[in-house]
Amino acid sequence: MTTIPALPDFYNDLDLSFTKAWDLIEPGASKRSSPAHTPVVGSVDAAGLSQLRVMVLREADRNTRRLRFHTDSRSAKIEDFAEDDRVSILMYDATEKLQLRLFGTVSVQTEGAAVDAAWASSTTFARRCYLAEKAPGIGSDLPTSGLPAWIEGRQPLEEQLGEARANFAILWCDITEMEWLYLANAGHRRARWTWDGSLQSWSGRWLVP
Repeated sequence: MTTIPALPDFYNDLDLSFTKAWDLIEPGASKRSSPAHTPVVGSVDAAGLSQLRVMVLREADRNTRRLRFHTDSRSAKIEDFAEDDRVSILMYDATEKLQLRLFGTVSVQTEGAAVDAAWASSTTFARRCYLAEKAPGIGSDLPTSGLPAWIEGRQPLEEQLGEARANFAILWCDITEMEWLYLANAGHRRARWTWDGSLQSWSGRWLVP
């Protein structure tokens, strides 16, 4: 007879499940091995279609409900969010058997102390991406990295990145709803939490998986 593994403390506890959700999210900003480090981020384009891409999570704070991502200010997602600021984010931890779906709104920031700090904290190799001569997604007759020939395959010096800064942007995602799914042999668990701005608090409820 198959033995069902012991159930975690959060299995039938909404508050502990909520804490567990953020315990999955927050390390994604600092640990490359975290399953939350590269979530799927979705926008809605002008035609109403979902546009999905994998992005690197740079910052996550449960107290402010904010996540931070970096992107090229010329990318199509910037236009998407200008027209419709809704965002959806998907994370999955295969070891923990936890799926998280986050929903909220995005604000784009290209100037200011936070952007300057984020830019300075990135490696020169990471910032090299923003030297691309054309916007991401532009058609090309030949396979290309988009980078100018002089920097192909090379790590730039700090002084060579001046022009790249103008193409750098932060996406601030303010999370207003979270939904989780925990997979278990004993029976799955699903829950949703919604942020109440007037009460400045989260409210949660169980859902049928």
